[in-house]
Formats: sequence, C-alpha cells, structure tokens
Amino acid sequence: MAKDSNGNELNAGDSVTVIKDLKIKGASSTIKRGTTVKNIKLTGSQSEVECKISGVGTVVLKTEFLKKI
Repeated sequence: MAKDSNGNELNAGDSVTVIKDLKIKGASSTIKRGTTVKNIKLTGSQSEVECKISGVGTVVLKTEFLKKI
C-alpha cells in the first residue's frame, strides 16, 4: 500500500501534487513544486509511483514528495 507524504493511501488513478522541486536524472529539466499529476500508476514498490508529466514524459516519483489531492 503506497502512502503520500501525509500518510494518505494512494490508489491507481489518483491525482497528486508535487511538494518539492525535483531534478530529473539525465535531463536538464525539473519538476516544479505544485505541479499536479493526474492518473498515477502504482509500481511494485510501495515508495514509488509511475506517472506522465506534460513536457517531461513518463517518470517514476518517490511517494515522499507527493501529496494526494
């Protein structure tokens, strides 16, 4: 069971907000704080979710940097 930074349970298809600016490995762009991500997908790891971000593409984010909307 994946949980966000506040301890709320995350489910597939949820919308979340990024709570901290995140640098992307291998790219020169960053994901800014406050970015809303819709339709997340759960991975095999409880601490990671997969999502698509416009302008960046598909990325895997740690749940400790996300807040459920």
